Amino acid sequence: MTRLTALAHGGGCGCKLSPAVLRELLSELPAGRAFPDLLVGIETADDAAVYRLSDEQAVVATTDFFMPIVDDPFDFGRIAAANALSDVYAMGGRPILALSILGMPLGKVTPETVRAILAGGAAICDAAGIPIAGGHSIDSPEPIYGLAVIGLVKPDHVLRNTGAQPGDALILGKALGVGVISAALKSGALEARRERELYAALVDSATRLNTVGQTLATVAGVHSLTDVTGFGLLGHALGICRGSAVGARLSFDAVPLLGGVAELARVPYRTGAASRNWASYGGEVSLAPALTEWQRDLLCDPQTSGGLLAAVAPEAAARVLDLFRAAGFDRAAKVGVIREGAPGIEVA
Repeated sequence: MTRLTALAHGGGCGCKLSPAVLRELLSELPAGRAFPDLLVGIETADDAAVYRLSDEQAVVATTDFFMPIVDDPFDFGRIAAANALSDVYAMGGRPILALSILGMPLGKVTPETVRAILAGGAAICDAAGIPIAGGHSIDSPEPIYGLAVIGLVKPDHVLRNTGAQPGDALILGKALGVGVISAALKSGALEARRERELYAALVDSATRLNTVGQTLATVAGVHSLTDVTGFGLLGHALGICRGSAVGARLSFDAVPLLGGVAELARVPYRTGAASRNWASYGGEVSLAPALTEWQRDLLCDPQTSGGLLAAVAPEAAARVLDLFRAAGFDRAAKVGVIREGAPGIEVA
């Protein structure tokens, strides 16, 4: 049977265009100022669009899709669906329905494989308590799957990648390393038992729904929220800094890593997207001299269906960590602090 990952030039959120390329492509698009009820558009490259329907209700809309990060079609569907739903949770919203986005190379994948991908997506949506209400499919050179997701949120509960304040704690919900594990698995050089362990860690992390975002939207002191995906921890933290006109300090030693990822990164197993991400930060990130190249690459590692990243008032940090852990995110950790100054990140 043909491996799904062999049919694609990239996989998961590592397929995303680099932050610098995306900024260039979007730079001349018109702003949404003519639509006063468009609460969130493209202005700060946030996770989803938000449109106000009334004083009590707004619609959250997003779409996300990518090429396979794993060969198992059911797991591919699950990971892609969880990743798409995360954008609604990252806005503080509650998803209500999804539409499938499907592109398959006809003649290269079997109908059974496609059905398994769709079943995986449906399983995650069922876990989220929402239907897949339709979708669209095309014949494409590479396999692609994802969702368009619609959600609801109260306008005064919308969380954005803006609003972070000096002194805020930066809290990360999931451990890093999905990209590194993917690269290691694709190498074909791992011992069988190690391969099984790493695969299980990747799938467990990437299919864990970020539903805690809905709760964080109701907590006083949560000032900003995003999810960490293809641009890596540094890229998405930089998005908060740019959107909020602040800087940040991160501690590498405080960043949680999936089991065995540090050892893999030293080999080195790394993705091309990590290098593209680093080149895209535009000199706004400075690393302590003691940090090595493998540590830098982990901070740039593209996360597929990664964790939420919250900027939280100091007095709310303990409660937010408790909420993450109560929701099953036992590796949630404070990884840094927001500081005054021009947008940028210092990593110690």
